Amino acid sequence: MDDLEIKIAIIYKVPQSKLTLNGLLRGLEHDRDEIMRAVLGRILDALEEKAKGDYPPGRYVLNGHQSTARNLMTSFGRVRHRLAQVLDRTTGAVVFPLAERLKIEPYRQYQRETLEAPVGQAIHLSYRLATKETRRLRGHGPSTSTLWRRLQEVAESQGGWPLLKHRPFTFLMVDGTKVRLQDRGTSLEPAEMRWAWASEGVGKPFEWVGFWVGKDWRTIRRDLSRRLNYGRLQMLFSDGESAIEDNLRSARMECQRCVWHGRHDFRFLLYADEVKGPAQREFLELLNRNPLFHLRQAELETLKPEDEPLVRKLARTIRSGFRELLAALPESRYPKTRTYLLNFSQQALAFFDYWLDHQRWIPFTTNIAESAFSRVVNRIKRVGRRWSEAGLLNWLTIAMGKIFHPALWTSLWRQYLQLHRSLHLASLISKYRWIDAIT
Repeated sequence: MDDLEIKIAIIYKVPQSKLTLNGLLRGLEHDRDEIMRAVLGRILDALEEKAKGDYPPGRYVLNGHQSTARNLMTSFGRVRHRLAQVLDRTTGAVVFPLAERLKIEPYRQYQRETLEAPVGQAIHLSYRLATKETRRLRGHGPSTSTLWRRLQEVAESQGGWPLLKHRPFTFLMVDGTKVRLQDRGTSLEPAEMRWAWASEGVGKPFEWVGFWVGKDWRTIRRDLSRRLNYGRLQMLFSDGESAIEDNLRSARMECQRCVWHGRHDFRFLLYADEVKGPAQREFLELLNRNPLFHLRQAELETLKPEDEPLVRKLARTIRSGFRELLAALPESRYPKTRTYLLNFSQQALAFFDYWLDHQRWIPFTTNIAESAFSRVVNRIKRVGRRWSEAGLLNWLTIAMGKIFHPALWTSLWRQYLQLHRSLHLASLISKYRWIDAIT
């Protein structure tokens, strides 16, 4: 590595009174970008001087500079540099030595390194507000359209989902929601956005293993079977949608229905059977008396193997509560509610069976995934409410790293910036002296 020395003289006018630390820091912050632009300018000059020496004088001849300066938008503002030109006598081609050496992208003002802040803002804010906030904080920033294009580029540089067959996942949790899509400004019918999480076992975190827009569960099953060791999966957690079980459940899988969804959906099934308002009260009270809907994961975790008789008694009480409620729902009068409740009661207690076999408690709701995903859903449905399918998938790719995997976010940017080698500060010496100071 070569050593490059840069000398910069900085002169500050210092108030003789009423200067506070915050005033000092704000002044330095205001000047930071200007100082860094000056440093970058000298480094570019030095590197360009060396780069011109890479072209043998016999074949190449110096050909002046570009007629107009190249605008380079960096994280510390606009830097203007007129690139030196070298003429190839053999072919007549004009070469820019500095652009070749530093791999400067043609026809682009905003350099990749300056986009991390606005792209990170766009995970939580609309593209317009992300641009506005970046400009407020930094004094400069890309346009909304530039930010959108570059986010798509960052996401597409990541490729598809990796193969995870080496991971010993045993639990699979899936869910979904509707999103509003558009195509070239035209609103489309709402589409399903679905996602899947997997865990290696009790006490292990659930990790994102896929998300899809406008794909049915059969297609999702094919994708997961290709990338996961699907035969190892033992438990499927879901809200009970019939298409989920039909397509995602394998022969050795058990199903755990989300208890929260069971309680939440019950009143809508009654409504579908034309039981409305006060007429629902009797059935809701019967449902509410079932201890299943008052269990807390933390309380269950305190139970020990010697508490097995208590666990079995609790399970019997819950099943008895379901039988009482089903007796109050004759099929001739409440066909939809009864069918739903019957299926729910058969799959809502898998977590009891698992504890009796392993003395470990598994989740009995999908709230783990939903609470983590709530920030994503809020951004999608409340901020920038219409998406193209490709734009939504690309945004999700970025959001996954930013929100859930900070280490992955850092890795994503290193890959996008194509960092092979970087500049290293070898030495910094700073001194001060007063110029004609009055003491």
